[in-house]
Amino acid sequence: MRPGPLSLPPGVERYRVAGGGAVVVAIEAGDQITLRDMEGRQPCEVMVAGPDGGNGAAGFDAGADADPVGLKTILAGSGEGARRLRAAMDRRGIDLSKARSRRFFGGESPPGETAAFTAEGDGVLIVGAPGGPMAVDAHDTATPIEVMVTRVKVRAPEDTLLPEPLADPLQDLRVRRRTAIAYEVKAGEFIQVIDVAGRQCSDFQCFSARALERGQVQQIDATTTRTLVGQSYPMPGLFAKGFDRDMQPLMEIVQDTCGRHDAFALACTAKYYDDMGYPGHVNCSENFNGALAPYGVAPRKGWMAFNYFYNTAIDDHNALYLDEPWSRPGDYVLMRALTDLVCVSSACPDDIDAANGWNPTDIHVRTYAGKEPFSRAVAYRMTPDEEPQMTRETAFHPRLSEMTRTYAEYRGYWLATCFAKAGPIEEYWACRQRAIVTDLSPLRKFEVTGPDAEALMQWTLTRNVRKLAVGQVVYSAMCYEHGGMVDDGTLFRLGADNFRWIGGDDYGGVWLREQAETLGLKAWVRSSTDQLHNIAVQGPKSREILSRVIWTPPAQPALAELGWFRFTVGRIGDFEGPPVVVSRTGYSGELGYEVWCHPKDATAVFDAVWAAGQDHGIAPLGLEALDMLRIEAGLIFAGTEFSDQTDPFEAGIGFAVALKTKEDDFIGRDALIRRKANPQKQLVGLEIDSNEAVGHGDCVHVGRAQIGEVTSAVRSPVLKKNIALARLDVTHAALDTAVEVGKLDGHQKRLPARVVRFPHYDPDKTRVRG
Repeated sequence: MRPGPLSLPPGVERYRVAGGGAVVVAIEAGDQITLRDMEGRQPCEVMVAGPDGGNGAAGFDAGADADPVGLKTILAGSGEGARRLRAAMDRRGIDLSKARSRRFFGGESPPGETAAFTAEGDGVLIVGAPGGPMAVDAHDTATPIEVMVTRVKVRAPEDTLLPEPLADPLQDLRVRRRTAIAYEVKAGEFIQVIDVAGRQCSDFQCFSARALERGQVQQIDATTTRTLVGQSYPMPGLFAKGFDRDMQPLMEIVQDTCGRHDAFALACTAKYYDDMGYPGHVNCSENFNGALAPYGVAPRKGWMAFNYFYNTAIDDHNALYLDEPWSRPGDYVLMRALTDLVCVSSACPDDIDAANGWNPTDIHVRTYAGKEPFSRAVAYRMTPDEEPQMTRETAFHPRLSEMTRTYAEYRGYWLATCFAKAGPIEEYWACRQRAIVTDLSPLRKFEVTGPDAEALMQWTLTRNVRKLAVGQVVYSAMCYEHGGMVDDGTLFRLGADNFRWIGGDDYGGVWLREQAETLGLKAWVRSSTDQLHNIAVQGPKSREILSRVIWTPPAQPALAELGWFRFTVGRIGDFEGPPVVVSRTGYSGELGYEVWCHPKDATAVFDAVWAAGQDHGIAPLGLEALDMLRIEAGLIFAGTEFSDQTDPFEAGIGFAVALKTKEDDFIGRDALIRRKANPQKQLVGLEIDSNEAVGHGDCVHVGRAQIGEVTSAVRSPVLKKNIALARLDVTHAALDTAVEVGKLDGHQKRLPARVVRFPHYDPDKTRVRG
């Protein structure tokens, strides 16, 4: 019923406690609880409350002798996680002031260490992963704890425990499988549609309640919505609303933990099942008719709807196809009513194909008051089998959000794409001519420490880490055994056995921990992304601006002394200011720096840099302008220039592979030696002899034969022409080779191009080294 390697065995539930956070889980007598310190050295605080909210469940109090200081600190926080934890405890009448807890892990606990116990009574389990602010030049970060609960009673899918409410619900409604229900919601209230057991679809439709009172039917129109939002279906963010035929918004999507839905097909109909050989099969459209009859809505043979959790798409042959849903138990869509609504939700009865994983189950609906402070978010999974995390705002968001509302989700955070007063072109020129500040906090940071830390990094990176001095940074690739890339990033050396790896993907940390475990190395790899946010200050004036605000102690290099790919530890203003790490690194092709700080100091850091840059015309810069800069500078991006099928030579960063100067073995070395000796593809620069845009994935031809594809492209403001990065067969990768970029089907329209020196802008790196 649930194929695939990601599914947990029946009766097993997994919860992820974020570093600095906590979770609340209902337990029953006989349930087995296993705690795992995922990354090592992370303290874990556990308490169990009885069914009435009192401290302790039978069998747990014997070892619970500590004041839950960590949980109290977490509850005192101001974030959404702390708010939800307080609400969950308040609903159960749990009072921490009289509670006792047990502590696990911390100190020298290795990655993966576990602790287990059995619940001897019914109650509520509260697990925290406490931690304080990490100093920018230290490694005491707070990391996740995994909680596995093996239930003594294996529940049927429809009895799967629901996730904790997002707030106190106004309505708690169960939509039994193969049925539909209608319900009313006031303007401003929130609607949460929950997939209870996973892989279950739910059609949703809503009507203006005031229009129904007048005898008019104004409902969500999927075609109008697709046209206005420019997407297959609305998603959290700017393009989140569902519109009726008169282009009036009825609702908007606020949160989505699944990310795959449908708005093309109708809710399933009697005709569909008749045509498939199942006459009389229950269907969502007729269920809608029955649920909506009390509201005077005339029945229809087929209802247009937002089909939540449906995994459908249109393939290259123009066929609409479906497969099992992506949704997992507890996944949900959260909406906000923009007017008084009558809503209808179904639990789809389709059991003749994969639409519901061949096994229809229940849907649950909750509604919440409009006063609840739900933030816009989508779910991000660090790895495919991780629990979802909701999109967050970086610590610099309070300042940057005053300048723009145009944001995009990137790696679990909202980042500005452009700014209202300027726009991408003006932001681009500000970087080339003056200075900019941009938020790059979603970069993944990992603290690598321990006596074997150097050995671990020497084994996993393509650079010679043994040559890296304290205070130095090196850019490197990280490869699999076959030579394909795991990630690229920068490695900071903070001490003899202290490193900080900064990359783009969470899996980089998982990979490092796996290698340390395989080799039996005494090294810890602990994520610090939430403890270290960063802005990049780039452009010809960046040194002058930062020299005004960065104070460094005598033992550290002054900012003006900082060489390329070096870093210093200092403070903002003077020796009492917020601590920062400043590295001479960047992603723009210009002289530039990155400033790293704890999130609690982010606004102070931003304000100081912004004020110091006013005389130099400093400007904010979003993702659109950043992409223009990095393409001109030939800087690669994951998913475009490289993947696990691309080696560093094919990605254009062969300089980062130390085959000649690194005598030690490293992962992928033998494969990279073979691939370098027998190259197949090469990353090159293209100049396009046309003003028509080209884009990622466009085919590149010589005659009829396709010899490569475009990886990234932009209309270069400084070069005044369209340029591209492309991966071509080495046969046609020589300078001045004439090629054609295919548009439409690749043959009906071609744009002439030629291979040019790579990178396009400042190929000798004179500006960035200046």
